Amino acid sequence: MNEIYVLLTNTGTKFTRLIQAFTDAPYNHASLAFDPELKELYSFGRKRPTNPWFAGFIKENVYEGTYSRFPDTRCALLRLKVSARQRAAILQTVRRFQEQKDQYRYNLIGLLGVVFQVEMAPRNSYFCSQFVAEVLRNTGNPLWSRPSALVTPHDFLLHPAFERVYDGLLYDYPLLDRSRVSGIKGIEASAYRVKEQVG
Repeated sequence: MNEIYVLLTNTGTKFTRLIQAFTDAPYNHASLAFDPELKELYSFGRKRPTNPWFAGFIKENVYEGTYSRFPDTRCALLRLKVSARQRAAILQTVRRFQEQKDQYRYNLIGLLGVVFQVEMAPRNSYFCSQFVAEVLRNTGNPLWSRPSALVTPHDFLLHPAFERVYDGLLYDYPLLDRSRVSGIKGIEASAYRVKEQVG
């Protein structure tokens, strides 16, 4: 058997707090990972950390971008056992998304569909958990009978096929590069001291 991972996060941004107001769930973003060190991490989300409206398919980096701006991000890392053939198919599907990333958009209206339990899935548009669920469905892992556009990050947390391997602060996750994490925390501490002096 092989493994893939789903990383659930809550950065605490205004946009994620808005989503949380509707879902009342601890995590509101889902990403697909191919390794426990989170070097290969993919989702649909912000293309620019400061702009939640400019979004689409992204390869995420836990040391840069949005995550580095919110060092108190909480997360849960889930592991799913798959066959070698399924893992290869999942990887191939994600590579196709990468190659054609400019054709994809963020499915903002789909979030409204989740609230009202009505599937809203415009062509080539996804939100984060929809993307992960759809990739799994199309590669022989249909975990839910309902459409992928109605799957939320919390659904991954509750699904018995996943094993929770970590739950806590993202930058306390022991398999991350500690030197890079220390650098991020050092920048945060410096920014806080400057803010205190100015304030």
